[in-house]
Amino acid sequence: MKIVIIGSTPLRSDLFARTSEVLEELGLTDIVNIRESDDEAYKLELGITENPALCIEEESIDFKDVIFQGIIPEKSEIKSLLISIVWWEEISEDASCGSGGCGSCGGGCH
Repeated sequence: MKIVIIGSTPLRSDLFARTSEVLEELGLTDIVNIRESDDEAYKLELGITENPALCIEEESIDFKDVIFQGIIPEKSEIKSLLISIVWWEEISEDASCGSGGCGSCGGGCH
């Protein structure tokens, strides 16, 4: 998974720092890449109209989405978002094992 922080400094830098802190606190720095950008084509592609913006990309499913724009959310909001995304990715990967899904959902593959 990738996080792209969009916008111009200093707001972009503030959101990047806050998101990086949360990734570190959650121990996700090895599985989530984060970068900053002010790429106009990227903004246009995702319909970003306000800075800064936090975008999530998942290359394996060709997914890009704007999660926040025009605000710098509290660390607790970023933390909740990342926990829910990483938890969902783990559940989705488990559910794909075998044709019956994973044991936690009654599919009986474990």
